Amino acid sequence: MIEAGEPAPHGARYDGRGVNFTLFSRHAEKVELCLFSREGEEQRLVLPARSGDIWHGYVAGLKPGQRYGYRVYGPWDPQRGHRFNPAKLLVDPCARAVTGSVADDAPLYGGIAQPDGQDSASCMPASLVIAEDFDWGDDRPPRTPWGNTVIYEAHVRGLTQLHPEIPETLRGTYAALGHPVMVKYLRHLGITALELLPVAAFASEPRLQRLGLHNYWGYNPYALWAVHPDYASGEAGVTALQEFQQAVKTLHAAGIEVILDVVFNHTAELEEIGPTLSLRGVDNASYYWLDEQGNYQNWTGCGNTLNLSDPQVMTWALETLRYWVQHCHVDGFRFDLASVLGRTPEFCAEAPLLAAIRACPILSQVKLIAEPWDIGENGYQVGRFPPGFAEWNDHFRDAVRRYWLHGELSNGELARRFAASADLFQNPGRQPHASINFITAHDGFTLHDLVSYNHKHNQANGEDNRDGSSDNFSHNHGHEGLKANPDVVQRRRHSTHALLTTLLLAQGTPMLLAGDERGQSQYGNNNAYCQDNLLTWLNWQQDDSGLVDFTAALIQLRQRIPALTADCWWQEGEGQVQWFNTSGKPLEPEEWERGVHQMQILLSDRWLITINATDAISDLALPDGEWHAIPPFAGEDNPILTTVWHGPARGVCVFLKQS
Repeated sequence: MIEAGEPAPHGARYDGRGVNFTLFSRHAEKVELCLFSREGEEQRLVLPARSGDIWHGYVAGLKPGQRYGYRVYGPWDPQRGHRFNPAKLLVDPCARAVTGSVADDAPLYGGIAQPDGQDSASCMPASLVIAEDFDWGDDRPPRTPWGNTVIYEAHVRGLTQLHPEIPETLRGTYAALGHPVMVKYLRHLGITALELLPVAAFASEPRLQRLGLHNYWGYNPYALWAVHPDYASGEAGVTALQEFQQAVKTLHAAGIEVILDVVFNHTAELEEIGPTLSLRGVDNASYYWLDEQGNYQNWTGCGNTLNLSDPQVMTWALETLRYWVQHCHVDGFRFDLASVLGRTPEFCAEAPLLAAIRACPILSQVKLIAEPWDIGENGYQVGRFPPGFAEWNDHFRDAVRRYWLHGELSNGELARRFAASADLFQNPGRQPHASINFITAHDGFTLHDLVSYNHKHNQANGEDNRDGSSDNFSHNHGHEGLKANPDVVQRRRHSTHALLTTLLLAQGTPMLLAGDERGQSQYGNNNAYCQDNLLTWLNWQQDDSGLVDFTAALIQLRQRIPALTADCWWQEGEGQVQWFNTSGKPLEPEEWERGVHQMQILLSDRWLITINATDAISDLALPDGEWHAIPPFAGEDNPILTTVWHGPARGVCVFLKQS
């Protein structure tokens, strides 16, 4: 009934007459393939062949939709890292699809000192065989140049769950991402790349389940090849994978790239007392970084750390990424806690996985973005990733917040961040796009909360407000919370405009958090990872069309300025950038470090950005020439010509020089 089959490709592959199964396990002694009928009856078949560390077998007659899992036999020796337990049904590490969810059930726990003998099949998600037959037609990746890229970070469910113009059955799903209403909105904004929080199958942590909460962000994966099934609409005859693929195809047709946030630093198996779902039972000693006692190295803060320096684990990671590109046509990846990718165990920019990604003819052609830190020793690596990778730039985030909201930093420091943080990223082989500039992200305050709260308000998370960062450089403008008098509201609006303008007209790659252009609030919660509810879902009934149009106009303007789109480092005397003081003259040395927080930035000899980060209204003498104030950045209904600008407090304006 089962034949030897082939040791490749990874996972379960349907060939039209049956399915070939493969599983990597270096230390296993026996592997059982477990097939499940629609009624849940289990049939166990021993994989009959082993090629190196790959176990494999072929079963004729199986078809797409077949549910399966593995039971792996081997030593139980935690001090040597071995936690084999055949009582635990395991998800295929290369499963293309899964069904079911991970609940906090006792049989999922494999044991601590001794293996737990409770069978877990009844409460485990099942792996699914799929047919890789999606019709991509004439789909082509947009291949947007980095210099023209504007990223919109969003959550699959949160983006559309409350959208009144999307059919209720589609809201919060993959299908909604490609709905004409959503595509039209993204195109109106000028977004070129939709960056999605994790869509690989993930679980809610047991602690959250006990509190009646759910993991919302998705940074707790257990099946990295499979789309999260809960984001599918359930339309008859359409699988979750097909629905995701169709969304990508539709967005591509509109010229919008899709970037996935991926988690290759830890898994949902958590610490030693966590559930046994997949890798722990397949080959714990190979997949995870362990200390000399066999315990997990917790460089992620999530209980375990994947060992991506192991050759087979590295191959698994590479094949996972290639699968998303080749079979789902995604346009890039943002790597969560990406320092783990370079650990050997010390971080090394030339680590095997990073080098292999750069050398891969498939992966080297897509956008690669690192979150350049983890919580391990020497985990903070901003600016140290190799060419080919862009990086989240928290120096930009903090500097812009401190300059505009607290007046703490110098003009020179703002200029460094505005110029793509060349002090960090101008290394051989790297261009300005390597700096992913952001003011806010999913992790932290929204933009509206950044100007409305001095303190985090995370009580709903069940951790007594201890979670989330306390160092936010936020400013409530004199009143804590959303409701405030008109003067406070106006000053918050000025700050919002200034922050957005600095983000979207700075050199580097801008990333906008979904909803910031609409005044989205999480009521001061800066760590809403477990809030899958009205707190985090975008409120489309809240109509702030003025802020939406302001943001769209900024993005449109950005695409017109060669100094921003050329993606080359600014050089003195080449007409790319000039820095002026309030008198319209070049900034003096003392003004860079100790001057008043006012200056003017001239880009490509034509576009002038005036900055007043003080609480006083002031006059700015513009540089020589006739200047045309550009609505809506000038705050005027009609364009005017001027040589002196009456600058608002904490305000920013944009001018175009007349030819």
